[in-house]
Amino acid sequence: MRYIDYGTDGSAASLHLAQAPSPTPTAGQVLIEVHCAGVNRPDIMQRQGRYPPPPGASSILGLEVAGVIAALGEGVSDWQLGQPVCALVPGGGYADYCVAPAGQVLPMPSGFDMAQAAGLPEVWFTVWANLVQLARLDAGERLLVHGGSSGIGLAAIQLARELGAEAVVTVGSQEKAQFCVAFGARAAIDYRQEDFAAAIEQLYGGEGVDVVLDMIGAAYLARNLRVLRRDGRLVLIALQQGGRGELDLRDILARRLHLTGSTMRPRSIAEKTAIRDALRGRIWPALADGRVRSHVHAIFPMDEARQAHELMERSGHIGKLVLRMRS
Repeated sequence: MRYIDYGTDGSAASLHLAQAPSPTPTAGQVLIEVHCAGVNRPDIMQRQGRYPPPPGASSILGLEVAGVIAALGEGVSDWQLGQPVCALVPGGGYADYCVAPAGQVLPMPSGFDMAQAAGLPEVWFTVWANLVQLARLDAGERLLVHGGSSGIGLAAIQLARELGAEAVVTVGSQEKAQFCVAFGARAAIDYRQEDFAAAIEQLYGGEGVDVVLDMIGAAYLARNLRVLRRDGRLVLIALQQGGRGELDLRDILARRLHLTGSTMRPRSIAEKTAIRDALRGRIWPALADGRVRSHVHAIFPMDEARQAHELMERSGHIGKLVLRMRS
């Protein structure tokens, strides 16, 4: 099979087509003929040597795919050969074929094509695990999402609405701000033009939000805590601007704040299967009837993976970037 490899320097320019034997599904796995693969920041981090795959996972880049079932491993009975699916995978997505645990596979949502479906698993597994399971976002609450125009951000806006909450986001341009408001955010704050903490306080009359979903890290820590109201929850999902910061513990005591976070890739198959089941019951029907949607910014041929990574690195996109393996 063909796959995308990368060089030891970890640069986007080192991405190139290579050949390797196709994987074989073991017990509890399926083999997917990949038509499209989502591009995510963890792919860039792995390429740079900062996010190694977990033990036993493929070293090939790619954490989400859409395609058709090409083979079934022993004991798999809930999927059919030739069935269109999308899946969260621990690695191996940038290839013609990829294996996935059967419990991390989802049916192709009605009305979606391969490119749209390829951008669903990573963002929806992530926002569900962090906003529902960890933050317990509830009806009537307020959510602040950093990186609101990313795939994660757009999914979080819609999940908040599905739960009866409202979302405010930070973005890096007025174009992105307008897009997020049109997508359902109550407000979008351009962090290049104004301080997001002051903007939140003004928006809510001196009050804050109940949950912050943050992918920035240390650079935003103090202001994230500042905008939380009593019993607020700060959930970290990435550390793009530092993993070490200082905080005032008195804030946590006085307002009963909660600080938590998670990554998806190291979770067990059982944990991911539980998330898959929740998404299939709650979000997939909303995708099928149009209440929830995705936005694919650009689709790149497989041999243009470099261009896709470069676009993501300069944050020049809104929503998802996708690699197409087959026409």
